[in-house]
Amino acid sequence: MSTSLDHAQALLPRETPVRLIDQNGAAFADDTYALPSAERLVAAYGALVNGRRLNDQCSALVRQGRMAVYPSSHGQEACQVAASLVLGENDWLFPTYRDTVAIVNRGVTPEEALVLLRGDWHSGYDPHRTRVAPQATPLATQLLHAVGLAHAATLRGEDTVVMALCGDGATSEGDFHEALNFAAVFMVPVVFFVQNNEFAISVPLAKQTHAPSLAHKAVGYGMPGQRVDGNDVAAVMAVLTEAVDRARAGGGPSLVEAHTYRMQAHTNADDDTRYRERDEVKAWVERDPLTRMRAYLSTAGLLSADDEEALAAEAETMASDLRDALNREVEVDPEDLFKYVYADRPAHLQRQWSQLQDELARSDAWASGADAETSGTHGSAQGNNGTKELAS
Repeated sequence: MSTSLDHAQALLPRETPVRLIDQNGAAFADDTYALPSAERLVAAYGALVNGRRLNDQCSALVRQGRMAVYPSSHGQEACQVAASLVLGENDWLFPTYRDTVAIVNRGVTPEEALVLLRGDWHSGYDPHRTRVAPQATPLATQLLHAVGLAHAATLRGEDTVVMALCGDGATSEGDFHEALNFAAVFMVPVVFFVQNNEFAISVPLAKQTHAPSLAHKAVGYGMPGQRVDGNDVAAVMAVLTEAVDRARAGGGPSLVEAHTYRMQAHTNADDDTRYRERDEVKAWVERDPLTRMRAYLSTAGLLSADDEEALAAEAETMASDLRDALNREVEVDPEDLFKYVYADRPAHLQRQWSQLQDELARSDAWASGADAETSGTHGSAQGNNGTKELAS
C-alpha cells in the first residue's frame, strides 16, 4: 500500500506553479528547474515580440473584414512560444484554434496559418512538411489525433514526441479523458499542455471543475502532472522540456497546466464585459509575459535598445507582409466544394455539381446580357447627345 501511495504522491503537481522569473523580471531560484540558457531566452523574447505583433495585426484584419474570426492569444504568448521551442525537428505540434502564434513559431508562414480563420480552407499548410497538425476548432478532438500519431510513431520505432495543446474548457470534454487514459496505458510519448486562461468562453474555471488544479487530474490516469506560471516563458520552457525529454526517453505522457489569462475577448464575436470585471483584466496586465522577459533580459545585459529596435522592425515586416497577403483577393473555384470530399465522386454529389454549374452558367449569361444592355443604352445616349450637339 505504501509503495502505491508513494507512486501516486510522486505524480502530483506542486501546490504552487513553477516560476523562474517573477512579474518584475527578477530571477527565482528553483531546486528542480534551471533557467534556460541566455541564448534560448533571447530567442524566446524575439518570438514573444513577433507573437504579440501577430496577435494585434490579426485582430485589426478582422475589423477590416479580411478575416472571418480571430481567437487572440494576447497575454498567452509565453505558452505558445515555449510549446514550439521545446520540440525537436521530428516532433509534432497539435494546436487549437487559439494557437496561431505557436504554429507560426514552428515555421508555418502567417499567411498559411490564417487560411482557416479567413474561412478559405480547413488548413493552409502541409501538416507532413511542417509537422504541425491542422488547427482544431472543436474542443479536445485534436488530443485523440495527437495520441494516435504518437502511438503510431512508437510502433514504427520513430523518435517522435507530440505536444498536444488544449485549453481549460477542453478538459471538460470526454475526448480529454479518452486521450489521457489511452496515452497512459500504452505509454505514448505525448505531452498534454493545458493553457488554463481561466475561462471557457464565458464559463469560469470554478464552474468546470472542483479539482485542486487541472494538473491534479494527471494522477487519475497514472501520469505525472505539473503546474507552471504560464506568463513566465522561462519556467514554461523548463517544465515542458522536462516533459518532452521524459517522453522521448520512454517515460510516457505528462500533463502540464500553465496558469495564464486571456487578456482579450474569446473572439471578435464575444463581449467579455458581460462575464468578467475590468479590474480583473487589469490585474493581469502587470503579469504580461512580454514585459516580464524584457525586464529580465535588460537587467541581465542581454537586451539593448538596438536589439529591441531590430526585433520590432522584424515584427513589423512580418505584419506588413501579412497585410499584403490577406489584402489579395482569393480566386475561388466552385468545384472545390466537391473535389475533396470523396476520392471517387458519388452520383448525388455529381448531380449537385451539375446543378451548380447550370446555375453559374445562367448567372453568367444574365450578367453578360445586363452588361450588353447597359452598354447599348450608354451608346444610344451618346448618339443622341451627339445629334443634339450638331443640331445646336
